[in-house]
Amino acid sequence: MKKTDSRIYNITLTGIFAALITIFTAYIGHIPVGVHGGYVHFGDGLIYLAAAILPTPYAMAAGAIGGGLADLLTAPAWAIATIIIKALLVLPFTNKGSTILNKRNYIAPIIAYLISHTGYFIAEAVMFGIKTALLSGLTGGLVQSGGSMVFFILLGQALDKISFKSKVEVTNG
Repeated sequence: MKKTDSRIYNITLTGIFAALITIFTAYIGHIPVGVHGGYVHFGDGLIYLAAAILPTPYAMAAGAIGGGLADLLTAPAWAIATIIIKALLVLPFTNKGSTILNKRNYIAPIIAYLISHTGYFIAEAVMFGIKTALLSGLTGGLVQSGGSMVFFILLGQALDKISFKSKVEVTNG
């Protein structure tokens, strides 16, 4: 595959992931929690999947675009924070290797939880004050990240059984 073709392929796959992240964040399994517009969803699981398949800059774009669009559709006040946080969630993951799940990608969702929780805590403290952020932040984020981690691992196991990653032939071009 030529470098131009691989870039177009990666951009296309990024768009597909961004659309799936939007849908799984805004609509599928979307459960409102708290009083400030937060919600539990499975979109982060797809951000993790994108991070395990796509080159990092593309995965960051998929997470930022997908999460940002979902928030614009459901909780617009959070969109700016979400765009930043969802882009950062991909950093603990690796797309190296022939499988989605590997030692690093089993641990990465825990680090992603810390990134997400810290980011949303800061955003909530800025928007509503530190007392509110302290009272409301922990449980929703823990449930959110835990559900996304389980979803990612189950999806990764299923996709690894059919050698999905080798079939999408993502390159770093």
